[in-house]
Amino acid sequence: MKYHCLIIDDEKVLADSTAEYFNLFGVNTVAVYGVDGCRQFFQDNTAELILLDINLGDGSGLDLCKRLRETTNIPILFISARTSDDDKIVALNIGGDDYVQKPYSLGVLLAKVKAVLKRYGGAASTEYSDGYLTVDFRAKQVKVNDEVIKLTALEFKLLAYLMDNKGKVISKKELFEKVWEDKFTGDGTLNVHIRRLREAIEINPNEPKYIVTVWGDGYRFTGGNE
Repeated sequence: MKYHCLIIDDEKVLADSTAEYFNLFGVNTVAVYGVDGCRQFFQDNTAELILLDINLGDGSGLDLCKRLRETTNIPILFISARTSDDDKIVALNIGGDDYVQKPYSLGVLLAKVKAVLKRYGGAASTEYSDGYLTVDFRAKQVKVNDEVIKLTALEFKLLAYLMDNKGKVISKKELFEKVWEDKFTGDGTLNVHIRRLREAIEINPNEPKYIVTVWGDGYRFTGGNE
C-alpha cells in the first residue's frame, strides 16, 4: 500500500495521535514504533515522506536514516526532543530534509508535511474524510455517509476553497474574488450557495457544524468540530 507519510517514533501514543490527525486532513499516514517496524513496513508498502524520531527504543534514528539513504531518496523530517545544534547539523548532513523539535504543534507539523509533499510532488490534499463527510478533490466528488452528493461546479469550488482554509474566517469579499472571480457578486448569490451547501452536507442545515457563519466577518469551515 502507498502512504503519504510514515511516522517512525517509539512514543506510541504520540505517533498514533499524530497519524490520526494527519489522516483526518487527507494525509494518508501510518505509524510504526522502531527500526524493526520500519523494516517490516517497507516489505509491502511505500511512503512519500518519513517523520523519523532520532531516539528510537531499538536503535538510532540517525543510523536508520543512513541505511534508508542507501536505497531511497524519500524526504525525511527528523523529530526529536534534543535541543543541541550539533544534533540538528548531523541529522541534516546525513540526509534529513528538516528538523522538528518536540513538543510540536500538530497544526504546524501538518502544514510542514503538506509543504514537503507538495514540493516533492506528493498528493497531500487529494481527499478529506471524517467518517461522515468525504471530499475527493481530484474527482470533485462529495459523499455524505458514503452516498454521493451532487454539487454544481461552483458549489464544489466554494466548498473546496472553504475547506482549503479550514479554521480560517473567510470574508465575503474574498469569496467573491477567489471563487466567483468577480468582486461585484452580491450577498444574495453567496447566501444561496452557502444554503445549498449546508443542505447537501450538514446533518442539520439550520444548525450547521461544518460551514459556520461568523457574523459581520464571513464564513469558516470547521471540520464539524463546533
